[in-house]
Amino acid sequence: MLEKFFKFQENGTNLQTELIAGLTTFMTMVYILALNPAILCAAPGLENAGGSVLFATAVASAIACFCMALFANKPFALSAGLGLNAYFAYTVCGSMGYSWRVALTAVFIEGLIFIFMSLTNIREAIFNAIPKQLKTAVSVGIGFFITFIGLQNAHVIVDSSTLVGLYNFKGAMTNGTFLTEGMTVLLTLIGVVITAYLLIKGVKGYMLFGILITWGLGIICQLTGLYVPNPAMGFYSVLPSGFIALPDLSVNMIGQLDFGAGILDFIVIVFAFLFVDVFDTLGTVIGCASKADMLDEDGKLPGIRGVLLADAVGTTCGALLGTSTITTFVESSSGIAEGGRTGMVSVVTGVLFLASLIFSPLFLTIPSFATAPALIVVGFLMMQQVVDIDWSDLTQAIPCFVCITMMGFAYSISEGIAFGIISYVVLHILTGKTKDMSLLMYLLAILFVLKYTIL
Repeated sequence: MLEKFFKFQENGTNLQTELIAGLTTFMTMVYILALNPAILCAAPGLENAGGSVLFATAVASAIACFCMALFANKPFALSAGLGLNAYFAYTVCGSMGYSWRVALTAVFIEGLIFIFMSLTNIREAIFNAIPKQLKTAVSVGIGFFITFIGLQNAHVIVDSSTLVGLYNFKGAMTNGTFLTEGMTVLLTLIGVVITAYLLIKGVKGYMLFGILITWGLGIICQLTGLYVPNPAMGFYSVLPSGFIALPDLSVNMIGQLDFGAGILDFIVIVFAFLFVDVFDTLGTVIGCASKADMLDEDGKLPGIRGVLLADAVGTTCGALLGTSTITTFVESSSGIAEGGRTGMVSVVTGVLFLASLIFSPLFLTIPSFATAPALIVVGFLMMQQVVDIDWSDLTQAIPCFVCITMMGFAYSISEGIAFGIISYVVLHILTGKTKDMSLLMYLLAILFVLKYTIL
C-alpha cells in the first residue's frame, strides 16, 4: 500500500530510508517547538500561553506535513517560520500595538490568499520565472545560510566588534565560561568531524547517528562535570527532565480571530507576512528540490502546485489553531541528504510533531550543539552545486554571487532572492541581454525595489 501511494521504487528510495530521513528532518527542526512559543509569548497577552503556542505549532506543523505528502508526495517538512514569528510578536503586537488576535487574523487572511495563489498558478509562475542559474544560486546560498545557522546556534560564530567572529576559547578558559559555552562549541566541532567521517564512509543514516552520538557525548560530559548547564546564559541540561508531559492549554488560542484593525494598516500587515513567506518558501523549495535532483531540465519542479498548496493550507490552519505563518523548512534538506525522496518523510515528521505533544520533555532536550553539525554538513552538501553555475557568463554569474552572499549575510532567504533578481534584471538590461528574460522577472524586480524604498 505504501509503495503504491509513495512510489518508493520510482523515486529511488525505500521505506527504511524514508523513515530515517523523516526522523532526521524532525530532529534538526524540533527546536521550533521551544523557540516559537518563546518568541510569540513576547506579544502582549500571550505571556502565559507557551503551552497553547506549542500545541498550535505541533498540530499545524503535522497538518502541513500531511498535506505535503497528500498533495505533492515530496520530502519537505513545514512548521512556523522564523522571522515571521518575530514580526508577529515584536512588530505587529509590539511596536504597532495590535492584539495577538488581529495578528492571527492577518496570518489567516494571508493563508487564504496563498490558497488562491496556489490554485491559480500565480506562485508556480513566480517559481518558473526565476532563471535556472539563479535557482542554482538559491540552493548554494541556502547551503551558506544553513551553515551559518548551525555555526551560530552552536556559538562557534558569535557577535563581535566585527559583527561576527570566532568563539574565543582562550578567553573562555580565563573567564570561567569554558564548561558552559566552550563545551557546546567543542562538542559541535567534534560532531561535525563525526558526521563528516560517517558521510565519507557511506554509513546509512549518518546524519541521524551524528546527532545521537553528539548528544550522547554531551550527556557524558554533563554527568562527568565537563559540561555545566547554565540556564541564565541559555545553556540547558542535556538530560531529559522526563519523558511524558502534556502542554498547558489554559490560554485558549483556537479560532481567536479579530477583524478590528484599520483597513490600511491591516493590508500592510498582511502584505508583509505574504511577501516574506512567498519568497522564503520558494527559496527553500528551490534549494531542497535542487539538492534532491527533482528539478527538470528547464529548472521546473513537477507537482509544485501541491507543494505550495500544502504551505498555504498549513498557514490557514495554523492561524486558526494559534500560531504564526507556517512555511517550508530549510532543515528538510537534512532528510533529503539522508536519501529521503517522497512524502513519507513528511508523514514521519508530522507524526513526530504530534508525538511531541506527549513526549515534549524528551524532544525539547535535544541540544543545539547536537543538531548544528547536521546543519553544517548539509550546508556543505548544498554548496557543492556551485559548480553548476556558469561563472564564465558574467551577466549570470554576478547575480548568482549576489544572491548567495546576501542570503547568508542578510540572514534571510527572501533577501538573497530579492537582491539576486534585482541585480539579474539590471545587468541584463544594461548589457542588452533581455531577449530570454520573462516579463514576470521585470515585475518582481520592480516590486523588490519598491519594497526597499517605498512599501
